Amino acid sequence: MDDKDLEILRLVQRDARLTADTISQEIGLSSPAVQKRLKRLRESGVIERDIAVLSPSRLGREMTIIVDVILERESRRHLDEFKRKMRSARCVQQCYYTTGEADFTLILTVRDIKEYEEFTQEHFFDESNISRFRTSVVMDRVKVSLDVL
Repeated sequence: MDDKDLEILRLVQRDARLTADTISQEIGLSSPAVQKRLKRLRESGVIERDIAVLSPSRLGREMTIIVDVILERESRRHLDEFKRKMRSARCVQQCYYTTGEADFTLILTVRDIKEYEEFTQEHFFDESNISRFRTSVVMDRVKVSLDVL
């Protein structure tokens, strides 16, 4: 990967809909060269996927909640089972297996506190391997980004 690849990545991580022509004008490469580089970056996994970033509030998902989860048992089987459940939970946007006091940190978007309560009943209270969890309700989304560069 060279400086031109990094320039392309900086541009497409902010707007994946940019055309190769637009990118080529920005960085001084031909459009076919940009297309070739984008193809290589996608095939190599540097660009994992192109997505649309949706507005949670405009879709009725007014609350963002951060949850730290501590498991009772941390065997490979228990960790894998928790990861599987979080991957399939629709309101979980992000799930991180972490070091420190908590085993996992979750970012959720929910319609209201009732939906969060239902989530906790299903995934925490009805689950014997959850030792405890701590909830923080987000007051203001100051910065939300997946930018790497």
